[in-house]
Amino acid sequence: MGRPTVLLLLLTFLTPGAAIRVPPAMKALSSLRWSTSFTSRGTVAKKYSINYIEQKVNHFGFDADETFKQRYLIADEYWKKNGGSILFYTGNEGDITWFCNNTGFMWDVAAQLKAMLVFAEHRYYGESLPFGNKSFTDSRHLDFLTSEQALADFAVLIKHLKKTIPGAKNQPVIAIGGSYGGMLAAWFRMKYPHIVVGALAASAPIWHFGNLVPCGVFMEIVTKDFKRSGPNCSETIRNSWDAINRFARTGAGLRWLSKSLGLCTALTNTQDVQNLKAWISETWINLAMVDYPYESDFLQPLPAWPIKVVCQYLKNPSVSDAQLLQNIFQALNVYYNYSGQANCLNISETTTSSLGTQGWSYQACTEMVMPFCTNGIDDMFEPHSWNLREFSEDCFKQWGVRPRPAWIITMYGGKNISSHTNIIFSNGELDPWSGGGVTKDITDTLVAITIPEGAHHLDLRARNAFDPTTVLLARSLEVRHMKQWIRDFYANQRKKH
Repeated sequence: MGRPTVLLLLLTFLTPGAAIRVPPAMKALSSLRWSTSFTSRGTVAKKYSINYIEQKVNHFGFDADETFKQRYLIADEYWKKNGGSILFYTGNEGDITWFCNNTGFMWDVAAQLKAMLVFAEHRYYGESLPFGNKSFTDSRHLDFLTSEQALADFAVLIKHLKKTIPGAKNQPVIAIGGSYGGMLAAWFRMKYPHIVVGALAASAPIWHFGNLVPCGVFMEIVTKDFKRSGPNCSETIRNSWDAINRFARTGAGLRWLSKSLGLCTALTNTQDVQNLKAWISETWINLAMVDYPYESDFLQPLPAWPIKVVCQYLKNPSVSDAQLLQNIFQALNVYYNYSGQANCLNISETTTSSLGTQGWSYQACTEMVMPFCTNGIDDMFEPHSWNLREFSEDCFKQWGVRPRPAWIITMYGGKNISSHTNIIFSNGELDPWSGGGVTKDITDTLVAITIPEGAHHLDLRARNAFDPTTVLLARSLEVRHMKQWIRDFYANQRKKH
């Protein structure tokens, strides 16, 4: 495979071509600076305070006093000190302000839950860099980038908030997250049940490890999304790989591909062609994740039901190679040039720069080892087997580390999680990550909510007039469970007194 991380996509589960931003000089630990952000549509989005807390670089050792500043956001417009709650977003692989602005569900339910909203940035992402601009220099500096350290950050932060914010001490905290953040929310409830009363884990593939699910399930769901969105659409994509390979045999063919696909950089060798095919595959994967029923700009500016729009160009798998690839170019343009502003297509970029590619690449090479494979029959991709040895070599070359594929199952229990309580696992059936998610109830309090017309954590996005009924129902069920957790918390408090 051309790029070792190309299918290690968490989102938000993604492998964006983003540069890690070095944080500006930090302000005072508890800045009362208010930030008002804007969506791409130009409307005022969110109002929150930006704050910092001093965290230990290593929560699980005692011989070093190194600390760093973790950023977190607070919005308390609807918070009530009497009978209120705290909704705590477990930040994932990117800038926390971006996740804050793409998690409209929390803002929509804040009033009815009398909730303070807290968005905590994950260490090594955004501005929360343990070693500043040296954080990614080598494996020694990256050794503290783990889910366990991140969960410990969240626990310390919540204890700090309860100690320092008047009225917060005796309030229930609910963890909420999507994608890798959803996994963290579920794991947070499992590991720190005394700190959070429950968790909403949206699009959280906690079982996409080891052999808990088949390695091909992800790509099969991507293929189903394209198959249902237009006649011959997935078949056309399946045929495109051989068409690319045939053109790539000659220098003239490479030049034709570069020009016809509108690439910013010309293809010159076999590795370039591998990278091209990986980039195209990643584009189809990202489209499956963000196949939302309305215009959005989560990863790129896109039309409503973008796969249907893409499939309008991919109706005939039997045309000549040249015509087929020109159609592929039109389809790619839906994703990369819906705004009409791109002069060429850059095969090193597939998503927003708000996501952190370096950090996630390292996590995928250590504990977040998620197997992927394709066979070209049950899916629309070129066949690739999952080869752990090859993957391990790629990781060692890139980071000087080797993956521990069984560790997440050891740490968080794999499918043996029935002893835990109060976790909602929500999954959209259009989302390829649902294949590694919990899609059936495990107990009365470990519940699964499936959204037939939902893509990647659609339920965490803001209310929209074009939301399908199924996501409205899902959100109402989620709120009902959260209200019950809050009632139970206060009932138990009264018993103690």
